[in-house]
Amino acid sequence: MSVTLLDRRVEVIAGDITRLGVDAIVNAANPSLKGGGGVDGAIHRAAGPQLKQACLALRETQWPGGLPDGEVALTEGFELPARYVIHTVGPVYAKTQDKSRLLANCYRNALALAAEHDCRSVAFPAISTGIYGYPFDEAAPIVIDTLDEALNRYELQVTLCFFKDRDRQAFEAIAEQRGVVDR
Repeated sequence: MSVTLLDRRVEVIAGDITRLGVDAIVNAANPSLKGGGGVDGAIHRAAGPQLKQACLALRETQWPGGLPDGEVALTEGFELPARYVIHTVGPVYAKTQDKSRLLANCYRNALALAAEHDCRSVAFPAISTGIYGYPFDEAAPIVIDTLDEALNRYELQVTLCFFKDRDRQAFEAIAEQRGVVDR
């Protein structure tokens, strides 16, 4: 089951992001770009060992200190159906600091990089809401507002791909409350 929002520019689904036939998928990476758990690990496994080599090359040439929060880097998709992987590091949630700008930058910068590489479609996981602890109900409005703003500049079709259907349903409920679900 899926729902569309923001004038049908965004589709919200539950599924496996590594199987989507889009131009680019976004990887919720860690700063080292060496792969890890969750979405990052799944993307690395599905893309094959060439992805790790490409990420290590990025570390050597562009990001020797690691990829900062909110920044993006691009590699080929290798064995994935997607042509590209856009790596971004979401912020680790902290109650005492407002990191909404960093979370928004993950989405904003990924969309700009996708457009720069002539992508027409891009899929995102739920950035920072897993082990990085960003509360889902705080992240969702940031994602909605950032997509709404950025998609006015870029001709892109966006898929928000949640691993669990309950997360898709929770996001849909927040989008419904904000009045952005297409009917």
